[in-house]
Amino acid sequence: MNRTYIPGILAMAAIVLASNILVQFLFGNWLTWGAFTYPFAFLVTDLMNRIYGAPAARKVVFAGFIVGVICSLIGTQIMLQGDGYTYPAVTLRIALGSGLAFLTAQLMDVAIFDRLRSGAWWRAPLASTLVGSSLDTAIFFTIAFSAALTAIEPGNDVSWANEAVPLLGAGPMAPLWVSLAVADWMVKLGLALVALIPFRVIVAKALGTAQAA
Repeated sequence: MNRTYIPGILAMAAIVLASNILVQFLFGNWLTWGAFTYPFAFLVTDLMNRIYGAPAARKVVFAGFIVGVICSLIGTQIMLQGDGYTYPAVTLRIALGSGLAFLTAQLMDVAIFDRLRSGAWWRAPLASTLVGSSLDTAIFFTIAFSAALTAIEPGNDVSWANEAVPLLGAGPMAPLWVSLAVADWMVKLGLALVALIPFRVIVAKALGTAQAA
């Protein structure tokens, strides 16, 4: 593997690992701390795509996927105690949802970015991240918590996530997991805009201002 890809691979691995840890800790009522770290995986993918091309970006994505799978496998073997019963730190549905969401969304990001790379400098990273983030949120939360997919892991009680509550505490009634998904999606959209700044700076430094424009 090209050594120039190593920083991207290490950055992706660090983001995935940190997100797998931070997703266990709540920030307010609707978010986990992982919601603030995971979106930067798209920044890493887009930087690799712009600087080294789509094949390099895909290598980084697969490296991140492998790290995620390893973290999930470790998590399924760690048993926690609470409310008088024992449960795994990572359930099968969360592991499956996380892996499929990451791989599908990141590869879609790579494809969209590559298609739009010849346009304005901001269009490819913004469009690819918005689509990828939306896809990631929809896939993960549906697989992990929707009552319609209980058959994936019958022993996993997700009734808490399907309790009807006002959307984000103020909207129409919807399952709790929908509020969690919407809040996660909103953070990703916000960070997609913020990430344009480091994207521009890093690309300009790596390729030169004239080529980055």
